Amino acid sequence: MQANDDVVRSSTAPMIPPTPRGPASTTLFDVLLGHGSDPSALVDAVRAALAGTPDLLRDDDLQLTLFSLYELQYGGIEGVDDRWEWNPTLLTARAAIEERFEAELRAAVPTPELPAPSAEAVAQALFDLTSADGGPSVSRFVAKKATDEQLHEFLIQRSVYTLKEADPHSWAIPRLRGRAKAALVEIQSDEYGGGRPTRVHSAIFAGTMRGLGLDDRYGAYVDSVSALTLASLNMMSMFGLHRRLRGCIVGHLAAFEMTSSIPSRFYGNGFRRLGYGEDVTWYFDEHVEADAVHEQIAGRDLAGGLVESDPVLLADVMFGAAACLAVDGWAGEEVLDAWTAGTSSLRTTGSAQPAGSADSNGSATVRPAATQDAPSLVPEKHPLPA
Repeated sequence: MQANDDVVRSSTAPMIPPTPRGPASTTLFDVLLGHGSDPSALVDAVRAALAGTPDLLRDDDLQLTLFSLYELQYGGIEGVDDRWEWNPTLLTARAAIEERFEAELRAAVPTPELPAPSAEAVAQALFDLTSADGGPSVSRFVAKKATDEQLHEFLIQRSVYTLKEADPHSWAIPRLRGRAKAALVEIQSDEYGGGRPTRVHSAIFAGTMRGLGLDDRYGAYVDSVSALTLASLNMMSMFGLHRRLRGCIVGHLAAFEMTSSIPSRFYGNGFRRLGYGEDVTWYFDEHVEADAVHEQIAGRDLAGGLVESDPVLLADVMFGAAACLAVDGWAGEEVLDAWTAGTSSLRTTGSAQPAGSADSNGSATVRPAATQDAPSLVPEKHPLPA
């Protein structure tokens, strides 16, 4: 279960450039890859796309554009000069998408009733919010019904976040003080392996992908996931990268941790059910115990501690938690809808097929998933990338 140096490097290399999904993302990559487009053309393309979309959360072109702009702040993109990270014209385009994205999130996700601004009251409100069980979930489906092909799809869906696990929440570290900062660092230290690179959670997940014959390079499957899956990660990045939204990213992490431990047990059981061993289940088994501890720290010391020191952030903490549940719930429902209809949850037929499957032309294909007994679907309450 040990990752070697080559494996660690492969999972932290710059992102493989994705395929554009519309005018805005096409213009962005024309600019980034030196194909002659003026950066100002991106602002125009983004504004036109924003004017033409009724639902930004599900808009493939704009979510990919925002996702790719954010990636300049993370590990970068293959073939793209790192100096684009702070280009003011690109940041103007990003800000235009962010403004609309935040407005749509706040309109679609009501802020829960606010508790008293004390650590215990905030923690209890967050536990109450996340404890609601809406019925069938991705984790239960994986545990009891998922086919081997659906397990491959599940890892592909998760890879967009999990191969960079914890990074979006780490933006909050320099923005916090005192009890909240200490709590966040304690959680993130575990996420990053406690100083041991082979135990970094993203590296362990890369091993899980390899155990199923999947490509563990970051961005290998971006083309295969939907706008909602990208929106889930974009929401984290937006919350983390803006100091004024630090309450949102703290609330998001609290909900994220509180809805991880039990689903992780179900996920591990699902892979064991189909005969996979410890090299594959290690990632999920690691989260069963770790996140049971993290949820207590996140609720009381991180979120509760932040609100006690800065009560004005209470509403954003609760909104961030609710947005985590809502957006990841919609993404989970989208996956379940496909699986229970007997179809693939992936948006393309490109390189998202398990190793060894190809059509007559040598191109990888995704076969429809086997039909399952369909559960009565409701939004997934445990975030898909828990």
